[in-house]
Amino acid sequence: MKSSLFVIGGLIAAALSLSACGTRESRDGLIPNQDRQASILRQRESTPLGGPRRETIWDLFSNADNPNTTVEVNKYIWAATQQVLDFMPVETADPFSGVLVYGYGRPPGGGAAYRGTVYVTDPALDARSLNVALSTRSGPVNAATTRAIEDAILTRARQLRIAEGAL
Repeated sequence: MKSSLFVIGGLIAAALSLSACGTRESRDGLIPNQDRQASILRQRESTPLGGPRRETIWDLFSNADNPNTTVEVNKYIWAATQQVLDFMPVETADPFSGVLVYGYGRPPGGGAAYRGTVYVTDPALDARSLNVALSTRSGPVNAATTRAIEDAILTRARQLRIAEGAL
């Protein structure tokens, strides 16, 4: 009996602490409150799901999702990623969420083995639609290497789009 009271008390305390998170103003000085609000609105407008807005944590438990909503990824970026990173084995590929997870593989003529995760976030053929994370066995790679892979994927995606349009 006592243990169930402690569990209920803990759940109530957790709910109260989480409900206070949404009312905190931006006091850290990083983003002024007005810019923060504008940033939140831009993020909501550009959300690919376009589903219902969730204002509180309790909205997560409502059954307001549209079952016909689909998440779209750019097919050219998806195909280009698989072509550019063909030296790494695919561990997981989920075209519905846009995530490709690669295992360790050595590039042709390279010494270090890389693994990576690619996240295609939007159906637009745009640099904002692509997030790449690469690492070696000793840790994350430098930003220039990641940028070079992103550029190679985007260049190949544009080539695939042009080739398909020419047909």
